Amino acid sequence: MVPYDPTIYKGAAAHYRAGRPAYSPQLEAVLAAELGLDGTGRLLDGGCGPGILTVRLAPLFEEAVGLDPDPDMLAEGRRVADQRGIPNIRWVQALAEELPAAAPGPYRLVTFGQSLHWTDEAHVAEAVYDMLEPGGTLALIVHTVEGRPEPPGPGHPRIPHAEIKALVAQYLGSPPRVGQGLAPVRTHRFEDVLVRTRFGSPRAIFAPGIPDLLRDSESVLSGYLSMATSAPHLFGDRADDFAGDVRELLAARSPDGLFWDWPGDTEMILARKPHRA
Repeated sequence: MVPYDPTIYKGAAAHYRAGRPAYSPQLEAVLAAELGLDGTGRLLDGGCGPGILTVRLAPLFEEAVGLDPDPDMLAEGRRVADQRGIPNIRWVQALAEELPAAAPGPYRLVTFGQSLHWTDEAHVAEAVYDMLEPGGTLALIVHTVEGRPEPPGPGHPRIPHAEIKALVAQYLGSPPRVGQGLAPVRTHRFEDVLVRTRFGSPRAIFAPGIPDLLRDSESVLSGYLSMATSAPHLFGDRADDFAGDVRELLAARSPDGLFWDWPGDTEMILARKPHRA
């Protein structure tokens, strides 16, 4: 577990939606078919950030709750939900460790989109187990490249991640920083945690990623500014210098300013609570 630091994503909320590659366009359909979602029940999206998953999945439920400790992230989620006319989301500022009190159940589905690793994973998973209705599901949703077939590219250069990461290290030093400290080193998988909880062994299903995803230079820059290890506040008064160097690098790598991004397929690690006898 990483002790919560409110500066981890300081300044990142404005860049998140523009900079993070989208989950599979088939995510909703795959989840609905797999879990029998039919517009009833409640959704909790833990560590929701600016509501990327919350906004997409809320129409599959009677009510959705987006939970996150960062008020700027929640404000961005609320703005997008209002803009898209999605009225059934309630936004809650809290840590996942404050469950169930922060957002009492029951829930049909609880999701964490690339966020459970910031929490006391086993503690939060056990709390979620108690909050789920019988037959409910905990779904951990991530981009996965390893072991997934890579599609042919659309002919544009790849994002030069290695060079951008070298620029980040040049500005911020090494090892990577997050908030007021250093980035944690993760040596286990979600499955290793869940198998030791009442959920037992989860199973993984996949929805195909976007094979021809193109991103412009500003989206690539925003992607880095949305990450805890290169959030805007870490650069201090050199943030504009860093942005300028990234733009210069990207201009040199792609004449038309477009890059192919392959973040992989969308993996859903599903842990079910059994139906009562």
